[in-house]
Amino acid sequence: MTALLGATLAAGLLLCAAPWLWPPRAEGEATRRAGLLSRMLAEAGLAAVRPRVLVVVMAALALAAASVVWLASAIPALAVLAAMAAAASPIVFLRSRRVRLRRLRRQLWPDICDLLIASIRVGLSLPDAVAGLSESAPSMMRPAFAVFAQDLRVTGRFEASLDRLKRSLADPIADRIIETLRMARQVGGTELSGVLRALSVSVRADAALRGEVEARQSWIRGAAVLGSIAPWAILGLLVLRPEGAVAYGTPEGVLVICAGAGVSLVAYRIMIRIGRLPEPGRWFG
Repeated sequence: MTALLGATLAAGLLLCAAPWLWPPRAEGEATRRAGLLSRMLAEAGLAAVRPRVLVVVMAALALAAASVVWLASAIPALAVLAAMAAAASPIVFLRSRRVRLRRLRRQLWPDICDLLIASIRVGLSLPDAVAGLSESAPSMMRPAFAVFAQDLRVTGRFEASLDRLKRSLADPIADRIIETLRMARQVGGTELSGVLRALSVSVRADAALRGEVEARQSWIRGAAVLGSIAPWAILGLLVLRPEGAVAYGTPEGVLVICAGAGVSLVAYRIMIRIGRLPEPGRWFG
């Protein structure tokens, strides 16, 4: 009876202290994680894909890679590393796609500004000028503006439609243009054409400069990828031989594999950071 009372008292004290020992943050962390994945998908131009689909793809790739490596080498450490690399590959793809889309869009935003200026000069209202980009904008940008035009026709709320357009484009330059249009709509004035023209000149000059610098530093990324993949290609050839699989299956071999993975990751990150230009942040995102 004494033991039962003591256990009951301990359980009660544990339940009383549970809110402080284990605060309810798991749901918030899951929400933030889902929000991060949604943002990455939107910035990569895949806003229609749900985060859970991305998670399922990552898990499937990890399982497939681990299974193949395990069947080929029977080395657990190598299978785990293959699973981690395969799970990270969709994230790497999304980031590279985001950079590529931003690079392509950076060349188009000056033309968008020029089209807005021309529409405003002929007397169109600001909402009509933005909606007209669904037909006059470059083909790559038309779907987002077509959704904006349809949303504007349905709701009639310009600022709410601008917010949805901003989320759809997910681009720092688009954020600047949209906030400029929003301020012009709220405050009014006659300087909108001049502001858009100055923004167009600035974006065009920045795109030219970044393109020149990226062309000169493109070899750094190629060297980083080659230097990271080459040792693992050689390791893959070695473990296909029975004596190689036995050697790398020992504790010393596992230590060599883990150390090599750490060195490859650190060296790759350093090389990419050296050759990468800082991307403009989404201050209005």
